[in-house]
Amino acid sequence: MNASAGYDPERLAICADAIAGAARNFAALGWTPATSSNFSMRLDSGHVAITVSGRDKGQLGREDIMVVDMHDQPVGEHKRPSAETALHTQVYRRLPETGAVLHTHSRTQSVASRLFASDKRVRLQGWELQKAVSGYATHDSTLDIPVFANTQHMPELVDQVDAWLDSGQPLHGYLIDGHGLYTWGRSIDEARRHLEALEFLLGCELDLRRLRS
Repeated sequence: MNASAGYDPERLAICADAIAGAARNFAALGWTPATSSNFSMRLDSGHVAITVSGRDKGQLGREDIMVVDMHDQPVGEHKRPSAETALHTQVYRRLPETGAVLHTHSRTQSVASRLFASDKRVRLQGWELQKAVSGYATHDSTLDIPVFANTQHMPELVDQVDAWLDSGQPLHGYLIDGHGLYTWGRSIDEARRHLEALEFLLGCELDLRRLRS
């Protein structure tokens, strides 16, 4: 945590505590199995605090959060950031109002990502809890959550997200096939609200599919 590296170490400490607290909550819910998932917060216009790769998300401390720049490079440390760091920095660059990005691997998210992969999106309509997502003031709206093809080559995933954004379609979160959910918000509290709402809504869609079959 090095002020000479160009970021505020006090701000990093605040973000690290917030990330670790959120991660413990998600781990308790079973959304971060086997050290999966990654979380980040914007430090400033050029830096992001993000989880170190391979750590148990239920036991994170300040030492498990590191700093990267907007080109995914570690700053002032030799730890290895999440393998999906590029998906975090992409959101901060493309959506500059974003203050936090959250990625989890709940069973609901993972199953929904497979079930709706052929549709390439989950279309949410008529649910009251859509109003929990910023910009949606009524259940009488349509909220699309795209499902992107999975790959271990991060530039390909980045390109898929860029293509959606370039099309002008709203984007508040996305699934990766066989993987999990990414969402974000202007603050970590807003991002947590979005994550909890989308988790619930995806579960409702799965229940409807099951009941209709």
